[in-house]
Amino acid sequence: MKKTTTAIRLDNHEKLCRIMQKQTHAKINELAVQINRLEKILIGAAALIISGLGMTLIELLTWFKKIKKKKKPKTAID
Repeated sequence: MKKTTTAIRLDNHEKLCRIMQKQTHAKINELAVQINRLEKILIGAAALIISGLGMTLIELLTWFKKIKKKKKPKTAID
């Protein structure tokens, strides 16, 4: 049985759709890998910033304690 023009066009269109679907899935998978990489970088940067701010806070608290100890308490004679 001979294929009609419509059947041939439909087969060609289906083949093209399958090819394009494979390409789309490949691009989506590639983007997923890139997004995962960026997420890891952002999480690492956020952890670094948070730990840096925590260390700064600890340093400030110890500095204030040192200043407080150095001050002499005022007495009635002063």
